[in-house]
Amino acid sequence: MGVYARHILPCCLDRACSIGPIEKQRAKIVPLAKGRVVEIGIGSGLNLPHYDPERITSVTGVDPDEHIWKRSAARREAATFPIDRIGLSGEAIPLEDAFADTVVVTYSLCTIPDPVQALKEMRRILKPDGEILFCEHGQAPDTGVAKWQSRIDPLWKKIAGGCHSGRDIPSLIRAAGLSIKEIDQMYIPGPKVLSYNYWGRAA
Repeated sequence: MGVYARHILPCCLDRACSIGPIEKQRAKIVPLAKGRVVEIGIGSGLNLPHYDPERITSVTGVDPDEHIWKRSAARREAATFPIDRIGLSGEAIPLEDAFADTVVVTYSLCTIPDPVQALKEMRRILKPDGEILFCEHGQAPDTGVAKWQSRIDPLWKKIAGGCHSGRDIPSLIRAAGLSIKEIDQMYIPGPKVLSYNYWGRAA
């Protein structure tokens, strides 16, 4: 792992994923979490300030990147609920079945190498009456924008830590055997090839 991946990329991701429009998206979905939470792609802990400490009991983060996890230290120290981390990707989560009351995944399905397998794992660790709360950027509905997403994807993945610019988020969720209970979608401020968002609840 080179200097770019160890130092430059974590800083860039932390800054890019904490801009105002994305913070507003986090604020729509993360406070809905309750009980024992598993957060896929916890990264630098940008969701931590958005959890309602009166609704949750703990957060277990799943993220393979030690360097970006270190950037979450101040956010973890400010939290009033227990936080721990599993240093793996989401495709194989070493937790028992029906572990979580809520699974939270925000701006991470774009990067996970096998997102359908990760979503199947989320389904497995979720209690029968639990929910997956998601907020992701993905495939734009406009043909022209979607074509540009495909064109930039090979380069974008290399410079953005494996991020795919236009994954079909609803199709991935359904392919994992999950039911979408609620979904909203729109462009948020920013480049159209990266700013079409999907957010909602699945079970």
